[in-house]
This record gives sequence, C-alpha cells and structure tokens, in this order.
Amino acid sequence: MNRFSRACLIVIAACTGSVALAQDAAVASSGDLEELRACRAIADPTERLACYDREVGVVIAATDDGSLQVVDKEEVEQTKRRLFGFSLPKLRIFGGDDEEIKLLQTTITRVRQIERDSWVITTEEGSVWRIKDAPMRFRAPRTGQGVEFKKASLGSYFIRVNGQLGVKGRRIE
Repeated sequence: MNRFSRACLIVIAACTGSVALAQDAAVASSGDLEELRACRAIADPTERLACYDREVGVVIAATDDGSLQVVDKEEVEQTKRRLFGFSLPKLRIFGGDDEEIKLLQTTITRVRQIERDSWVITTEEGSVWRIKDAPMRFRAPRTGQGVEFKKASLGSYFIRVNGQLGVKGRRIE
C-alpha cells in the first residue's frame, strides 16, 4: 500500500467517525472536510477518485501546517483524564460531544503530608490534589492506593481514597 492509499484510508476513517478531529472548528469553517465528504456522493468512479485526490491533498496540507490534527479516541480519553478537575470552557476540542467526565478512578503515585489533617497527592495522570481538614477517622493516603474523584460543589471534589468515606479536596496542579 503506497503513501497516498494510506493517507486516503486515514482521511476516510476520519470522515466515518472512527477518529476524532481535535481542531474540527478550523476545518469545518473552511469547508475542507465537507468537500471531502461530498466526494462520496459522486457515482462515476473516475470523477470520485479525482475528487478524493484533490480534497485529500487539501486535508494533508492542513495536517502538515498544523491547522488540522487527527487524534484517536484513546488519546482524547487520556487527555480528558489528565484535565479532570480543571474548569474548562466548552470548546468542542474533543470532538462533537465534549462529554465531561464526572468521576475519575485512578492510582496515587505520590503522597506528601502538609499538616496533621492535610495531604497533597499526585495521581498516575500527573494531577496534583490537596485534601484539607480531613476528619480524624480518615486514614492517611499511601502511594499505590486507589483513589476516586467525584465532582462536588463550588469547584471542590469528593475524594475517596482506598474505599474510605469521601473527603473534600481540590485540584491544585
């Protein structure tokens, strides 16, 4: 399979929805993607191929100059996990739905106690959270334990470490 055929397959996969387009708004505004989609409706195989040749060139040029980026769903999900806890505007940068994650389950990779009842924990995604004023019955978090974050009110989160009752905390990095 030559380079052009591989590029066509990538672009066709993007058009059918199996690939998320990170900068969809930039492409949609210029109509490049719609022009490529329109090629599918051409009945004559020679004309359809000529259309694909022309429009794939435009899409490839857009990826080369950085105005269009193609990312897979797994990469989008990992990015959402890394950004969990930050308040972000609805930009549709993760495809069409931009569905917000409401619960994150992950693992603690680092713990630092900053006061008798307060800790700073780091997760495997690299996010840093602060638990402050934990009740006396709260057992100190440890590296390797599971942790669950659930959105609460006013920018805070319920943080459940290793199945304990949730305590309030905030993302700080």
